[in-house]
Amino acid sequence: MTQSLKHSVDLECSDNNRPSKLSKIEHPTHIGDEEEDEEEVEKGMTQNPRNGIQRYFIAIEYIGTRFSGSQKQLTCRTVVGALEEAFAKFVGQPVSVSCSSRTDAGVHALSNVCHVDIQRTSKRKPGEVLPPHEPAVVGRAVNHFLQKHDSDLTVIDVRCVPSDFHARYKAQERTYFYRLLSGPEPLSTFEKDRAWHVSEELNLPAMQEACRVLVGSHDFSSFRAAGCQAKSPIRTLDELSVSEVIESLYFPSVMDREGHNKVSSDPRSYPSNSETDIPPSSSPCIDKVPTSSEDVGFGKRRRHRCLVVTARARSFLYHQVRLLVGVLKAVGTGNLTIPDVERILNAKNVTSASPMAPACGLYLGEVKYDLPTT
Repeated sequence: MTQSLKHSVDLECSDNNRPSKLSKIEHPTHIGDEEEDEEEVEKGMTQNPRNGIQRYFIAIEYIGTRFSGSQKQLTCRTVVGALEEAFAKFVGQPVSVSCSSRTDAGVHALSNVCHVDIQRTSKRKPGEVLPPHEPAVVGRAVNHFLQKHDSDLTVIDVRCVPSDFHARYKAQERTYFYRLLSGPEPLSTFEKDRAWHVSEELNLPAMQEACRVLVGSHDFSSFRAAGCQAKSPIRTLDELSVSEVIESLYFPSVMDREGHNKVSSDPRSYPSNSETDIPPSSSPCIDKVPTSSEDVGFGKRRRHRCLVVTARARSFLYHQVRLLVGVLKAVGTGNLTIPDVERILNAKNVTSASPMAPACGLYLGEVKYDLPTT
């Protein structure tokens, strides 16, 4: 995959913002990070009549900071634009990539899913159609071209699917995560644009109680931003929860290391034939975060509390998750009460909600399918 292809196409924005030459189709520039319309399920499901074309499902992860969203735009760097550029270099001709979930600028993905149709042709005999590439070959090749640039977008899985299996309309469920870091200490450099830093202490039980008000099927007009293209504001939240977790980039403390070494030195302390069991003492635990007045030692950073909001549903309204998190955060800081949450939900007006959470803390975690067996 190190050979340069003559048909490489550069889709990224140049310094003078010249439009891409690959496609002249206009694309929406204001698509929601959580917007999916259940009433559009039947669109885009026609069989592809062309011979020798294989549809691939591509699972991708990306850091959303330097992307102007996922949807293709003519004058900005986007996730779909970067993918189409890499695929064009791989197959030697333009391709069209369709995403399961559209994310806004600054929103990250642990696993978003796209589909792309590829016809493999011979480079020695133009016009001769060859058997499709194996999925592993597609993944390695596209990653080769992606990693040549900014390395903020990676293919993590590839699967062959039928030509009518659509990444967006066949999705059964989507899961989003939102990270909040709570505490007065300045945000770590390593967490920049990866979470919402809230300097106040967050009341976790109160936030969890607010989740119980919002979970289930409701008219979420109060959590639907202007510009939402969905025909109905009714959505069903199968899960809305808040959990406290270990802050990322966790490194073992002295106690963790001592405990692990103590267990490791005693072969009788855990089964030697287990390759998957982890000694309990080596697992990190959530300790009480030191207050600003406590001395943690010179050169050591005081940790933040890390709370993760999980939202799971078949589809979401435009900015629904970020508006929900904005209300949950206000409950956590004491600016809103549980009756306030009920009032906001029943108001059915987005102006009743708290300010929307920033994009930096939002992650598309998973898109679930009933994939056909091969």
